[in-house]
This record gives sequence, structure tokens and C-alpha cells, in this order.
Amino acid sequence: MPGLKHERLCLAPVVGVDEAGRGPLAGPVVAAAVILPAKGIPRGINDSKALPAVERARLHDRLRDCALVGIGIVEAPEIDSLNIYWATMKAMTLAVEALGCDPGHVLVDGNRLPRWSYAATAIVKGDAISLSIAAASIVAKHTRDTIMIAHAESYPHYGWHANKGYGAPDHLRALREFGPTPLHRRSFAPVAQTVLPL
Repeated sequence: MPGLKHERLCLAPVVGVDEAGRGPLAGPVVAAAVILPAKGIPRGINDSKALPAVERARLHDRLRDCALVGIGIVEAPEIDSLNIYWATMKAMTLAVEALGCDPGHVLVDGNRLPRWSYAATAIVKGDAISLSIAAASIVAKHTRDTIMIAHAESYPHYGWHANKGYGAPDHLRALREFGPTPLHRRSFAPVAQTVLPL
């Protein structure tokens, strides 16, 4: 379970950052930045991938009530323009900026850091180690899932309510039959292969 070992070594306020949506064929990449409260941290915070959707939703709502949260969203056209790596770095930067305060230290899930001036540490599998990063993973994942479920109402053929834009069989079948939507990442190979040349 994640803990506060890394947070205790850093200058406050400590920000945890994580993203959701690097791999899907459609929809945005979403990053969250979270500063946990000194007291009253919700119990049960863990890597978002280890939690069922109902528990993620509950913890998301609790975190929005008690923590300082920033969200960064980069949509599909900009992902195609920047590439997914730089789009993710931009989403993380936007999330930290959305907090409205200067962090003392930023803990980021992964092995790379955005080009920013903040003191920061990248932690591989940080969402399983750092409570702040795990909290950010929950907020990012729930936020992105909610976006994709809403988009599924406009584009019902692609199964986004269930697959959230990932390359599941039902999504790939719909891509072949109906082609890409404006929300698809056209630089991703499975989508690019369905676009007829002009």
C-alpha cells in the first residue's frame, strides 16, 4: 500500500502527479495534481488500477472535498500534434498550474519529468508507493472515465462506456465499420489504418 515516506522527505506543500489515458485510441490524456491535507486523508487510497470503479468514484469525491486538486487535459488533436509523450507532459504541467500555488516539491509517477522549474522527483510505480501520487491516479482515472462515458452517448457504436477509448475488440470493430470520430487520435496506428487517403 502507498504511504507518506517520500512526502516526509520533501519541502511542503508536496504535490502528487499522475496521468490517465496514454494508451487509448480516443479521448484526452488527463493528469491530476493533488496536495493531501495534513489531517483527514481518506482511507483506502491506492493505485487506481487496483481499485474497482465504485471505490475510485467514492475516493475521488472525498479527495475533491478535502484535498487541493488540479486537473490538466489535453485533447486528441493536440495529442496528434505534440505526440502522446509531450501531450502527457503538458497535461501534468497544466494540472500543477491549476492548483494555484507554488509546490514545495512534486512527486511524479514514472521515470520522466516535465520541463518545469519546480523541485521534483520521478518515482517508478509511484502510484503504488506514494500516497500523494496514488491520490492523483484516482482523480485522473475517474475524471477521464467520466469524460469518456459522457462521450459514449454521442458516439454509441464504439463502446466507450466500457472500454474508455482503449483498443478493445468492440472499439476496433466500430472503427473499421464507421471510421474515426473527431475524438480519435489519428496518429495512433489502429486509427490511422482506418483513414482512407485523400
